[in-house]
Amino acid sequence: MSQASEILVIILSAVLAIFLILAIILTVYLIKLSHDIREITKSAGRTVNNIENVVAGATKIASPLFVAEMIGRFIKKYKKTK
Repeated sequence: MSQASEILVIILSAVLAIFLILAIILTVYLIKLSHDIREITKSAGRTVNNIENVVAGATKIASPLFVAEMIGRFIKKYKKTK
């Protein structure tokens, strides 16, 4: 082989080694990122479940209060007319 081709092979192998190292580092970061995203989605799911429970409880309380308020208004109007 000529000297120019040997230099090209050395340069090419060095560039490929750098790209290989960068690919390994990027893969490690992507694995960490996917783990963090998984944890965030689990946390968001728990938060949504808690909010759903609060809304369901508020609905159970609000419905009887609304009925009681309507009955109270009706009684006040009935008392005013008499």
